[in-house]
Amino acid sequence: QVQLVESGGGLVQAGDSLRLFCAASGRTSGKYAMGWFRQAPGKEREFVAGISYNAGSTYYADSVKGRFTISRDTAKNTVYLQMTSLKPEDTAVYYCAHGGIYYSSTAVKLPEYWGQGTQVTVSS
Repeated sequence: QVQLVESGGGLVQAGDSLRLFCAASGRTSGKYAMGWFRQAPGKEREFVAGISYNAGSTYYADSVKGRFTISRDTAKNTVYLQMTSLKPEDTAVYYCAHGGIYYSSTAVKLPEYWGQGTQVTVSS
């Protein structure tokens, strides 16, 4: 089992920046990719960003490319999502995920473990 705890969400204005954190614990050894997903009210959960087990490759949804940056600190079992130039349409609950397979701008296999989510609200 893997436990994931997100933090860093909040209420910001359009154009602001925010950094999300995801701390992983449990069976975190092994070569696993990590990712961030989000779900806005009334919409399905969608892929935001993914990172390979060694941070050698990153993947982004087209809607966030150039504005969001995913990174990880393997020694600390932590994954980050730096979000800049935030827009009202970025408002959603953001979920950290352990595992999954990512390619280009999508998740071709969904992760096995999910966090509880952190709310990000961007006002116009």
